[in-house]
Amino acid sequence: MKILVTGGAGFIGSIAVKKLLAKNHEVVIFDNLSTGFERLINKGAEFVRGDLLNPRDIEAVFADRKIDAAIHFAAFSLVGESVENPQKYFTNNICGSLGLFRAMLASNVKKIVFSSTAAIFGEPEKTPIEESDPKNPTNPYGRSKLAVENILDTYDRAYGLRSVCLRYFNAAGADPEGNFGEMHSPETHLIPLALKAAKGSRESIRIFGTDYATPDGTCIRDYIHVEDLIDAHLMALDYLEKGNGSERFNLGSENGYSVREVITKCKEISGIDFRTEEADRRPGDPTSLVASSQKIRNILGWKATRSLEEIIRDAWQWEQKIDE
Repeated sequence: MKILVTGGAGFIGSIAVKKLLAKNHEVVIFDNLSTGFERLINKGAEFVRGDLLNPRDIEAVFADRKIDAAIHFAAFSLVGESVENPQKYFTNNICGSLGLFRAMLASNVKKIVFSSTAAIFGEPEKTPIEESDPKNPTNPYGRSKLAVENILDTYDRAYGLRSVCLRYFNAAGADPEGNFGEMHSPETHLIPLALKAAKGSRESIRIFGTDYATPDGTCIRDYIHVEDLIDAHLMALDYLEKGNGSERFNLGSENGYSVREVITKCKEISGIDFRTEEADRRPGDPTSLVASSQKIRNILGWKATRSLEEIIRDAWQWEQKIDE
């Protein structure tokens, strides 16, 4: 198949492109490089620089190529920034997605895998979180992703645009071969921030909130290796290619780790006892997010196979290469 990957020059998108090429798919990367990096563009794919908010950019991609399906990663994803500037998030994440869907339908492309998030659930009523649980996002980022999921539900009924929405919990790690990994500016994710402190490119790492109702007072999250995450995308593509209907799946390891536990593991793997600082809670941060992945296991046969230690080892290998 010829697959369009929006946001294919980002952390998750770049590793998706690598895996798609390894499966002998043709890949077209569409990215405006606002949060992506030229370093993460896989040379085996066609790269088109463009913006989903410019209809002509994305319409030209479909007009000039026979695209079979899309994987949609392109979005802003910083929770704190979304609280400070919700308009930026709603415009980019929702309007950009609408532009993509419009171009797809105009070219009769009706298969898409959408990068969603656990943030759509907000403060969960129970753990682990199941797909059918209430969705009450506590920040504009989560609201923007939930809005796109709802749009896709409507577009399926109205236009036959079939979708698989994959709700990520905490994607982390890196390409085990060391060619692709996390690069954000600014960086906000716990594991790369901790490893930057270990490397010495940061003086310390801050722990946001130490008074949560958890065993050590810090937030609990479910970490999933990016390689496991992308395996789910490939399975979702195959699922749609076989003519199946739209679905929504949680993607997590079903194990929760606190911020302090992750920092301790980063210190163990790096061998460096870097400095930590305690800070106030960030607005919009739920206490605990841990997935139930039973549904995707039952329907697609997917499960996370890589441990937190493997996640951090691969991320540490990548972190030491970033400045090369």
